[in-house]
Amino acid sequence: MALTYTVYWARAAEADLKAIIEYIHAENPVVARKWLDRFRVLAEGLKMFPERGRLVPELEAQGITHYCELIQPPWRLLNRIDQQKVHVLLLVDARRNVEGVLLQRLIRQS
Repeated sequence: MALTYTVYWARAAEADLKAIIEYIHAENPVVARKWLDRFRVLAEGLKMFPERGRLVPELEAQGITHYCELIQPPWRLLNRIDQQKVHVLLLVDARRNVEGVLLQRLIRQS
């Protein structure tokens, strides 16, 4: 029997998802619904295959190797595995500077 993981969305990642869908919805509700479905399928796939994807290159270059990402162009979904859990931490446009986004979040938390 295959081991399954539980997928959790961090509040920040949920806020990312909401902002992205609202932005797309303003232009085209049908496309927004399709993206929402794609994001859900992408995250749900982590239940059975939590280690798929790649290390986040910007973080790996800094020696941080416990964060992975899935790419659904133009979006990046960053996550971390912790025992039987996968934490979705960030959903961001791939054209943005991930390091900058993460730094902004750290500053807001302090």
